[in-house]
Amino acid sequence: MEKIRKNAAGIDIGASKVFVGLEDGEVRSYQTFTSDFKLLADFLVEKGVSTVAMEATGVYWVVLYDMLIERGLEVWLVDGRQTKQVPGRKTDVKDCSWIQQLHSYGLLNRCFVADGPLKELRSYQRLREDHLRSSSMHINHMQKALTEMNIRLTEVLSQIHGKSGIAMIEAILAGERDKHALLSLCHESIKKTKSEEVLKALEGYYTQAGLFSLRQAYSAYNFYRQQIAECDVQIERVLEEINNGMPTQAGKRKPIRHNRPDVENLGGHLLSIFGGKDASIMPGITDYSWLQIYSEVGNDLSRWPTEKHFTSWLGLSPGQNDSGKKKKNARKGRPKAGQLFRQMAQSLMNSKKIALGAFCRRLKGRKGPAIAIKATARKIAAQFWRLMVKGASYVEQGVALYEERILKQKQRYLNKLALELNMVVTQST
Repeated sequence: MEKIRKNAAGIDIGASKVFVGLEDGEVRSYQTFTSDFKLLADFLVEKGVSTVAMEATGVYWVVLYDMLIERGLEVWLVDGRQTKQVPGRKTDVKDCSWIQQLHSYGLLNRCFVADGPLKELRSYQRLREDHLRSSSMHINHMQKALTEMNIRLTEVLSQIHGKSGIAMIEAILAGERDKHALLSLCHESIKKTKSEEVLKALEGYYTQAGLFSLRQAYSAYNFYRQQIAECDVQIERVLEEINNGMPTQAGKRKPIRHNRPDVENLGGHLLSIFGGKDASIMPGITDYSWLQIYSEVGNDLSRWPTEKHFTSWLGLSPGQNDSGKKKKNARKGRPKAGQLFRQMAQSLMNSKKIALGAFCRRLKGRKGPAIAIKATARKIAAQFWRLMVKGASYVEQGVALYEERILKQKQRYLNKLALELNMVVTQST
């Protein structure tokens, strides 16, 4: 094999040390302090290194990556699965030399790395998702505390962290025990349709331990809601910076049912970023899920040459992992963006008027829910790539047209089978 990259280096990153391998076989180690990273960068520049490959190990690579980019080096962040150890290569010294060799022969693929405002936006968005998961945990704690006191609000309210549920929890913590007074805090629709059920649910058995648990969970929930609000402020600031404070004036947008970010004109910001191409016209995508996708993949999807490259990167392409007579299920890492498309597919599974929902249910009956969700997610991702790269507008044809196409396929198959069996298909009257 011929080397296609001269003056290449390989870096193996750990929690306490970093090992650097050069083309001539020289290996040096540095600690992971900032001053040592500066010495490492000086060493690479002094040796005339022009391109560097390093594994994406946790978050250890982030600072070193930025520092090497600032020095003008070409830095390739690569997936650790591409540099799997061959027999005998068990040390960090050999690891960095192995990465250097693979990189010099062009055998590594480059990972997508967000930079600039997109990198900052991704940080805030992922932090927001972490806070949402933590807040949901404390919602469960509030439900548990109420149930321990036999206050059965979870059986009569769709969510206890809604406006009515939180108002009643605050009143209980303030000392209110009258169930009629608590009912008066609910929304009019609840008082009109569920008043008897709510009154029975509020007849609890209050205990000191239960009230203490409820107060702790409610305080923690409020804390994370405040953290989420602060993340929303930063997300809005970054979007304003990207659009220079002049987003598109978007009209009526698709409603966001859960965890709506408090960002003014979110749809307009995204329309400006993507040049007027509106992803929310696709089923399963709202402005919030669009924001999540943008924070993970950016707005330039042309870096993936085809939709197949894009769906493969997302981990949504079907795999071939057979060996002889064995069919193996290879467990691979799932990028965050791929998980987002899976969530969209899962939300469409029960839809009644969307063709992708019908497709998902049909495949679920034959292959199971996991394969059905993955296949539907791939269709959504491929259409998203076409929309953003090719500009092809998406029009939902509906279940009727999809079922009509399936019926025609069955008719063609039946006519073909009848021809093979020398039979005639007649239409019943």
